[in-house]
Amino acid sequence: MFSFENLRVYVTARELVKNIYLLQNTFPKEERYALGDQIRRAASSITANIAEGSGRNSPKEKIHFIEIAFGSMTEVFCELQTACDMNYIKTKQLDELRPLFTDMAKMLSGLKNSLQKKIDEEKKL
Repeated sequence: MFSFENLRVYVTARELVKNIYLLQNTFPKEERYALGDQIRRAASSITANIAEGSGRNSPKEKIHFIEIAFGSMTEVFCELQTACDMNYIKTKQLDELRPLFTDMAKMLSGLKNSLQKKIDEEKKL
């Protein structure tokens, strides 16, 4: 088992990715390969960057990948809002996913802050 598999943020991100894939399957056919594809790629980027960052040695490198994961997460939310605006999904569906986004944002921020403290402590030495 890899270390990232035990991270709560990674488990939450996997749950979100699964939900995104299932939700994207309800898009009109003409959008499954446009907006739907972009949403899937951005969602997969969240888990991939958490995993890749955990494999890096320095806290600074880990932070870099956490920041990318955070950006991908906000991109997915924005794209889901667009899907909602276009009536590809219902507002209720987005609202049901919102807690996953909120939890993940808090966890990614907490992980980043924890790593930043390590960097700051090392500078003091």
